[in-house]
Amino acid sequence: MSEREDLAFDSHGVECRGYLYRPDNAASDVPCVVMGHGFAATRDAGLAPFAEAFVAAGYAAFIFDYRHFGASGGEPRQLLVPSREVEDWLAATNFVRGLPGINAKKIVLWGTSFGGGLVTVAAARDGNVQGIIAQCPMMDGAASVRSALGYAGIMHGLKLTAHGVLDMLRASVGMSPHYIASAGRVGEVAAMSAHDCYDGYTVLLPEGAPNLVAARIAATLGLFRPITFASKVTCPALILICETDTVAPVSSAEKAAAKMTDARVKRYPFGHFDIYQGEARASSLKDQLAFLKECVPV
Repeated sequence: MSEREDLAFDSHGVECRGYLYRPDNAASDVPCVVMGHGFAATRDAGLAPFAEAFVAAGYAAFIFDYRHFGASGGEPRQLLVPSREVEDWLAATNFVRGLPGINAKKIVLWGTSFGGGLVTVAAARDGNVQGIIAQCPMMDGAASVRSALGYAGIMHGLKLTAHGVLDMLRASVGMSPHYIASAGRVGEVAAMSAHDCYDGYTVLLPEGAPNLVAARIAATLGLFRPITFASKVTCPALILICETDTVAPVSSAEKAAAKMTDARVKRYPFGHFDIYQGEARASSLKDQLAFLKECVPV
């Protein structure tokens, strides 16, 4: 593993934490890839190999945890609020720009799954990053909800909505959250329950990490639509699509890419969770490194 520092930064009054990886013996300030995970996941959930590949190519990498998750602060725990996570992206990006040894004019945002949608919104709002990489990105919450209804059925959707409403009612009177599983097996009450979700998601979790999320996201996910920000992404963008994705609809990623000013699309014959390991990860990283070399060279 590459050497790394565990650093803290502030996001709207909450201490967030991230790992900073630096290349050895850099002769000058280096570009930095700011990285965040997807749905209810953390910096320790399978992202290190990506960061290490970037560092080996001469880039710094900063992997951070969102508020309410992992090593970052924020109560209650396991609370996923997309607007807050976008704010965390902006805070992390500004923090990295001020670090010694980092070229503040060469910042790339890297997000995977839910994080791929988050970086789309963050890049549009920041307006000054030099590139984004969105891996198997969730670009349209409404389309993701429709996809889930397609494989799990309307009754499953109604159950998830009921759990979400219960969580919101508890929050409205100051009670602790009502949780559901982030990933479950087919037929289980979980935010993701397609055939490949449970095994694909839980294998990424470090020992002891909770496979839980506050249930209110099940009732509000459809309102988070990064695709509506895509036309405001003017920097180079690499959109990595898994053709058998059960979580992030392929058509939404394609539509979002078409709206961006300078998007390059790469497609892989893999599923949503395959991209984090083995041959699929190697194929994805090859294209990511080529993109970085072309658009944000060291």
